[in-house]
Amino acid sequence: MESAPLKLRGELTKWLMETKPGVFVGNVNAAVRERLWKKVTEIEGLSGLIIYNMNNEQGFDIMMCGDPKRSVIDLEGIKLIKMD
Repeated sequence: MESAPLKLRGELTKWLMETKPGVFVGNVNAAVRERLWKKVTEIEGLSGLIIYNMNNEQGFDIMMCGDPKRSVIDLEGIKLIKMD
């Protein structure tokens, strides 16, 4: 996440480790992931990216919110990161 407020960072660290400012890592179930992502997307002006396990060819999926410096493109079912 870019420019995350301290309150949100605190909420996320209840479930995830903050390995670097704005970078959270952890292993949570889908329900917890969706609740945390909803909190992230509700904050106006916040940019974020989430990568999580998925049963597909890549083994993961990506979601983005806000106006991040990178974007996700889908190339025939394979998600790639595009530098803007």
